[in-house]
Amino acid sequence: MLPAKGGRKMTKAERKRFVAGALRKLCREGRMNESRAFCQHGNTSVYWHSIRVAYYSLCLAEFLHLTRHKEELIYGALLHDYFLYDWHEKDKSHRLHGFHHPRTALKNASEDFTLGELEKNIILRHMFPLIPVPPTRMESWIVCLVDKGCSIYEIIRL
Repeated sequence: MLPAKGGRKMTKAERKRFVAGALRKLCREGRMNESRAFCQHGNTSVYWHSIRVAYYSLCLAEFLHLTRHKEELIYGALLHDYFLYDWHEKDKSHRLHGFHHPRTALKNASEDFTLGELEKNIILRHMFPLIPVPPTRMESWIVCLVDKGCSIYEIIRL
């Protein structure tokens, strides 16, 4: 599924189909379906959190007229929390999850997919400012900000 032509904004249905197409590929070629089993915030799974972040990142990118790298934005957003474990379980390896999971997500995503520098930056830098190294690309900033907004929504919705 390609983005809308001529720089026009995508309709809500087109955005949903665009995200869904990328999601189908990640489920088919990788372990994205496993993220359905892991809780992220409240009663939201990592899977649904990632979909929400991807969709609203696309909305914000279009609002800001930053539409040149839509595909990379969507893949980076869908894979930003590709850590594939339940961080709520009491386990030494889950300590300091907020600091460590971007590297784990990048490692897992790199094992399953060929990633470009933009996707890698999105995944690795989405936890700024908790991890004090900021994103270096505008799309990475978008995912970073949208991730915070979605996380707050999922926590408050409890």
